[in-house]
Amino acid sequence: MEYVLVTGAYGGMGRETVKLLREQGYGVFALDRNVGEAEESLFPLKADLTDESDLRLAFEEVKKRTDSLCAIVHFAGIYLLDSLVEMEREAFETIFRVNLFGAFLVNKFFLPLLGNGGKILITTSELAPLDPLPFTGVYAVSKGALDRYAYSLRMELQLLGISVSVLRAGAVKTDMLGVSTTALDRFCSKTKRYRCNAARFKRIVDRVEAKCVPPARIAKKTLGILRKKRPAFAYSVNRNPLLLLLDLLPKRIQFWAIRNVLK
Repeated sequence: MEYVLVTGAYGGMGRETVKLLREQGYGVFALDRNVGEAEESLFPLKADLTDESDLRLAFEEVKKRTDSLCAIVHFAGIYLLDSLVEMEREAFETIFRVNLFGAFLVNKFFLPLLGNGGKILITTSELAPLDPLPFTGVYAVSKGALDRYAYSLRMELQLLGISVSVLRAGAVKTDMLGVSTTALDRFCSKTKRYRCNAARFKRIVDRVEAKCVPPARIAKKTLGILRKKRPAFAYSVNRNPLLLLLDLLPKRIQFWAIRNVLK
């Protein structure tokens, strides 16, 4: 049996991917802060991926069953929407600890279990390669940094025969959509500088997120990537055409467009 480590395994995308991998005969180590019961070919690992002691214990649990992983799949992450000049420092630090530093730690701890032909798949965001929009900046920057980290990691690990890819997912029908809506509502109610702008931005986000895909589509895409002998670096699912079009415009036109839409 081949084994895969999945982080964020009990969230929407993670849960569907774990289910599909098990159906296809993989053994899955399901790492998350809140986990369920162990089942056939499913091995829960309760851990905070920003806590080195938790990950050390998780590594030892994996080692009790196998000394080899065929892949590490990253779904763990958090969403935050706020103003870069109004948000608290703790919130700014937290999103980078989870979205970037957590992936770094997991890869560092579990890399010894990946051999030649092993794969690392990191879920970033459709926003990662794009110019950030107002109020989504801190999330986009954290995912952009994660995307660049993955590219640098691929440069290194190709020398060891290990591939690194990113999955740039757009809106997916998971609990994260509810989190993003709540975050936006909270921001619109608390901001003191952007009240009119935020309300307009909320209407735009609501329209964008209405065009979401089921998490099963992400699971199917993940399985396809893991089965490839030589995976590409980047894969995209459900990219928004308006965001792509905006990103193609010259920077001065982007600033002008956003200013006139939101101001």
